[in-house]
Amino acid sequence: MTVGFLFPGQGSQYIGMGKDLFQNFNDVKRLYDEAEELLEFPLKRICFDGPETELKQTRYTQPAIFVHSLAVLYLMKSRNILPTVTAGHSLGEYSALVAADAISLTVGLKIVKLRAEEMQKSGEKNPGTMAAVIGLSPEDIAELCQEASGAGVVKAANFNSPGQIVISGTIAGVHKAMELARQKKARLVTELVVSGAFHSPLMQDALGGLTAALDKLEIKNPAVPVYPNVTAQPTKNPSEIRDLLKRQLLSPVLWQSTVQNMITTGIDTYYEIGPGKVLQNLVKRIDAKVKCFSIGKTEDLQILS
Repeated sequence: MTVGFLFPGQGSQYIGMGKDLFQNFNDVKRLYDEAEELLEFPLKRICFDGPETELKQTRYTQPAIFVHSLAVLYLMKSRNILPTVTAGHSLGEYSALVAADAISLTVGLKIVKLRAEEMQKSGEKNPGTMAAVIGLSPEDIAELCQEASGAGVVKAANFNSPGQIVISGTIAGVHKAMELARQKKARLVTELVVSGAFHSPLMQDALGGLTAALDKLEIKNPAVPVYPNVTAQPTKNPSEIRDLLKRQLLSPVLWQSTVQNMITTGIDTYYEIGPGKVLQNLVKRIDAKVKCFSIGKTEDLQILS
C-alpha cells in the first residue's frame, strides 16, 4: 500500500478540536502542554472551549490546527502507519514537512506561530476577503478577476478541485468578482469567513518577517517526497522547499494538481490528518475512486487497527 498524508489548513478548525485526543492519550496531553508553553497563549482553552471569535483569529487558528494535526500524526506513526508522500493545504504544508522529517515539531511550531502572527497583522493592515466559486473553469475565473480588477485587487487563491476555485483580494475586488461569477452562471458563490486575503498580494506585508525566519529555518532532507502548493510537484530538496514556502504566501494553492499528481505516481490511499474533512471531500471530487480517510478524533483511529 502506498500512502499519502494530507494536512488541512485554515478553515478546518472547530470548537472542541483535539479535546478527546488530549483526554485519551498521555503523549498528546504532553504535546499540548509543551506547545501551549511555547506559544504563550491559552491554546487548550481556545481549542477545546472557544469562543469561536478567538479560535478563528489567524494568530490562534493556524497553531491550533498545526498542533491538532501533529497530535494525530504522532498517534499514526506510533501505530506504524507511515507516509509514502506528504502534502498540506496552505498552513498544512508545514505539518507535511514535519511528517516527512524535514523540520522538527518544535521548529515547525515556532515558524507557524510567526507566520500566523504576520498574516494576522497583514490582514488587519490590508483588509481583504475570500470567496469560493463553484461551477466555473480556471479560464472563466481568470477572465472575471481581470474584469473585476478595476474595483480592486482580486486573484485566484486556491484551485481546490474540479470546478471549485477560491478567489482572494480586497473587499471591493472580491465582491465585484462574485457579482460577475453569478452573471456567468456559477453554481455557487460564497464569501468565506476569513481574517485576510490569503494567497494574494495583500499578504505582502507578512512576507518580510516570514522570509527572514525561513532563511534561518533548519530544513533537512525529507525522508519522503513533499508536494508543495506552489508547484504541485514532489521535492526532497531543502533549498527548493525553503524558496517555495516563501512563494506560497502570495501564490495560489494548486491542490487539485497536487492530488492528481500523487494519483498519477500510484499513491492509492490517503489520510487527512487533523481537524475536519475538507481535504477528504476535495480528494473525492478530484477522483471518486481513490480511498481517503479523515483522521482527527479518537474514534477515527479505529480504522487503522
